Amino acid sequence: MLNFFMRQLLKSKMKGVIPEADQERFLDMLEKNPEIFKKIAEEAKVKMQNGKSQTEAVKEVMSKYQEDLKKLSQ
Repeated sequence: MLNFFMRQLLKSKMKGVIPEADQERFLDMLEKNPEIFKKIAEEAKVKMQNGKSQTEAVKEVMSKYQEDLKKLSQ
């Protein structure tokens, strides 16, 4: 479970990137399955090392895990 301080830190990092209304939903998803987000980050990092931009890499990896993320958001 994310503690209060970690949630606040993550919220401050998301400010201006993710709409405030979606921040809690994202944090809840992260809390439910942190491993999927770890996988996404690791795979995106590999793609960036192979020359993709951060945006391209994250989009590709997120689309791969789209169904898993949908399940988490319910």
